[in-house]
Amino acid sequence: MAIVVKSERRDAFGTNASRRIRVRGKIPAILYGVGTETIPLVLDKKDIFQIMRTESRENTIFRLALGAEERDAMIKALQVDPTTDELIHADLIQIAMDKLIRVSVPIVAVGEAVGVKSEGGFVDIVTRQVEIECLPKDIPDHIDIEIGGLHINQSFKAGDMTPPAGVRVLSDPGTVLVLIAMPHKE
Repeated sequence: MAIVVKSERRDAFGTNASRRIRVRGKIPAILYGVGTETIPLVLDKKDIFQIMRTESRENTIFRLALGAEERDAMIKALQVDPTTDELIHADLIQIAMDKLIRVSVPIVAVGEAVGVKSEGGFVDIVTRQVEIECLPKDIPDHIDIEIGGLHINQSFKAGDMTPPAGVRVLSDPGTVLVLIAMPHKE
């Protein structure tokens, strides 16, 4: 099911205008993309929360309804008030479904490492996300990495990954993702 976010063009700008928008339960936003004009928008805050509750979070592709037309878009950045944790602004990027896109996706360590099971070590997740490049339809929610064969002081690096079909890993192949470490004595 594709998420459709209704939006309207924003014609009032500045701090006071943004406050008036937020009082109505909406947020100011901006839509930009390669070869398109930058469009200031007003979005319903609930729609952004709906997107952020999905498993793919910021990497969720949704349809942005602007008047009679719809465009494919993703969240590029969210601004949150540091004192109240209120969402105050969203940057959206228009995407072309037939062009490669770069995104960061989380990694999930699967299996129980030999170094943990029988050697007394623990799993230290060093890097939680990797940068990938793929078509928007191929963006995975996460990438599983099998750590079952790792012993103490062994690591799983970005170069050891087998990405899904159509996905190319851009992170440095030497980047350590998971390390099986020995607990320090106190």
